[in-house]
Formats: sequence, structure tokens, C-alpha cells
Amino acid sequence: MAEPQNHGRIARFGIFELDFRAGELRKSGAKLRLQEQPFQVLALLLERAGDVVTREELRQKLWPSDTFVDFDHSLNTAINKVREALGDSASSPRFVETMARRGYRFIAPVQGATGTELVGAPNVAASGSKQSTEAVSSAVALHPELEVPIPHRGLTRGLFALIQVMYLIFYISALFRWHAVWDIADSVFPGWGAIALLAAVLVTAGVGIPLRCYLLSAVGFDYQRLGEKFGRMFPFVLALDQLWAVAPFLLIEKIGLGAAFAASAGLLYLPFSERTLIRMAYLKPQNLR
Repeated sequence: MAEPQNHGRIARFGIFELDFRAGELRKSGAKLRLQEQPFQVLALLLERAGDVVTREELRQKLWPSDTFVDFDHSLNTAINKVREALGDSASSPRFVETMARRGYRFIAPVQGATGTELVGAPNVAASGSKQSTEAVSSAVALHPELEVPIPHRGLTRGLFALIQVMYLIFYISALFRWHAVWDIADSVFPGWGAIALLAAVLVTAGVGIPLRCYLLSAVGFDYQRLGEKFGRMFPFVLALDQLWAVAPFLLIEKIGLGAAFAASAGLLYLPFSERTLIRMAYLKPQNLR
């Protein structure tokens, strides 16, 4: 990879400017805090704006072979820091575009300190019809496994957290109102059936509370290995959620058969939506190359 030739220059894009010599990123003149590695990644992407910079090129440039680091995690963290500083997102990129299994590309026009355009994104309008179609298609980053546009991580993590909060409310309500659960269970399955049903509700609620607290804290602190951990515990989560999916039928006398069936159907699907949200928010390292 060629050495950067921008030292001593200022590159401007949108309301941002990057001073290569001072090592500063500024937004509307105000200095933004950006750590060294994210700054170097951004500088290299600006130097090659409009071109795809592969993950291997970034590794060779910023993480020499004698440096012992988790390269995938370090690069993903650096890219996320760059996007955070620029207010950018992987799903609707304005500056840094993810090229699935390849690398990254800076897609916004870049100007020098004098206002002259230095480098920029490819001109789609000037290309042929086939090239234009490919350029427009690449503007939307697709999930390498699900083949859907990658949404904003804040959205997927937020939805996943809301699901965990919902289950926590279910569990806590059942524990606080176990007398009401007993009355309903006894009216449907009198005798030992009611005892077994109440025991199942109390035990699964007691197990579910720490599980949901763990998942809620993990997604809240953006634990990078949550995708791997959730994949391993998914069979247990699936079994637990399927048991609680029949809970609406205990309220059939109050909400009716139709509402109970609709609520149960939604709860049956919910664990699969949890898995999809996690897969969208936490891509496997090999899928980001």
C-alpha cells in the first residue's frame, strides 16, 4: 500500500475536515475526539476515497505482522468509532461504506483546503447502465448471511432490549401475582394439574429473570461476543420462550379465544426474531472480511 501523501493537507467532506498534520478531526470547526487507530483508518480511507480498501490492506498498514492483537475485533471497533464520530451508519452510509467480504470505501466527495476536489466517490451518472446499476446496488450494505440491508445497530439492539424488558415484566408479574395464576390454573386444570402448571410458571420465571438481565446488560454494554454467546444458548431460550408462548391461553376467559391465539402466535415467533436481531447487530468476524 502506498504511503499517505496527505500529510500537511486538510481534507474536507461535508461539515467535517481532517487535518493530517495535526492529527485532528473537526466538525464545523470544533475538534472531535478520535483515538489514534480510528483516526489512521479514516485517514487511509480518505487517501483512497472512492476505492475499496481491503481489510488485509488495513491490517498490513495499521497492524504489522509482529503485533499480537485480535485484528477483526480491533478493526471493527475502529470502524464503529469512525462512524460514531461522523454520525454515519452501516445501513445507510454517507461516508464509510462496508463492502461485504472485501473491505471499506469512503464514498463522500473529499476536497482540499483550497476547495478543489481531491478525490471522491465514483460518478454513477457518468457510467454505463450496467456500471450504474452495480454502483447503486453497492450503496446499500447487505448482510452477508441474511441478504437484507444491514439496519442501524442502535435499532436492532434497542428492539432486542425491548423484548428482554417485556419478558422481565411477564416473569415479575407472574411471581407477584402467583395467587391469580393459581386461581386460573385451578379453574382449567384442577388438582395436580394446577400445581404442576403453577410450579412450571414459578420455576421458569425464576430462571428467566437472570437470563433476561444478562442479555439486557450484554446488549446495553454492546458486548462484542453476544452473537456467539446467544447462538450457544438459543436452544434453551427457544424452549423457555415456547413454554411462555402458551400463557395467553390462561387468560382466554378474559380476552377471548381469538386474542389469546393471536398473542400466542406472536410469542411463538419472538425467539426467532431475537436471533435475527442479534445476527444483524453482531456479525461474525469472517463475514465482515
